[in-house]
Amino acid sequence: MSDKSIGFVGGGRITRILLEGWRRANALPTDIVVSDCNADTLAKLKTQFPAVRTAGDSLAAAAQGIVFLAVHPPAMAEVATAIKGSVRPEAIVVSLAPKFTLTKLAGLLGGFARLARVIPNAPSVVNFGFNPLAFAPALTVADRTEIAALLSPLGECPEVAEEKLEAYAVLTAMGPTYLWFQMQALREVAAGFGLSDAEIAPALKRMVCGGARTLLESGLTP
Repeated sequence: MSDKSIGFVGGGRITRILLEGWRRANALPTDIVVSDCNADTLAKLKTQFPAVRTAGDSLAAAAQGIVFLAVHPPAMAEVATAIKGSVRPEAIVVSLAPKFTLTKLAGLLGGFARLARVIPNAPSVVNFGFNPLAFAPALTVADRTEIAALLSPLGECPEVAEEKLEAYAVLTAMGPTYLWFQMQALREVAAGFGLSDAEIAPALKRMVCGGARTLLESGLTP
């Protein structure tokens, strides 16, 4: 776990997922600043995580030791350009967005090269995430180890080639959103047939995990 201050530029859903995952693992960093232009978003986050400092100005979050860019791709160019003068030379900037390559991010940040990219996965909220990482060449082995250790309480965080991150975005970031609707429908059907929540939960969990393992490990055709 890093002892550096952590900044989140953007306080939306993915920031709350990572914070909750750390909290569940008793690994919440001690010094966190979250910035967002939406006061209601910050108020909601402050209620959920009272120890986190909040700021309406993104420059406050950008001035921390490890800076997560937690904004949607349409806002990334504007946000990265706005904070480039506030990022410390020794900081590490971690983008949580698809589409913006390390090279493109470096350009938007005025040549800043100490960069990493992560495709975040929502099951990180229960410490069962799959968050693939790609690092810029400027990061040292120690830098890479630090970022991996920071993310490890959230689940797996394998280092992958940057050009594969968009494929992981489809598979691991978007994948749960397709499955959840189907799993919830099955949950409701099972309840309608008389099963209690206590009976449904272990059966559904085992069915989903077993189904995936059967597809991937049985040697049977799909």
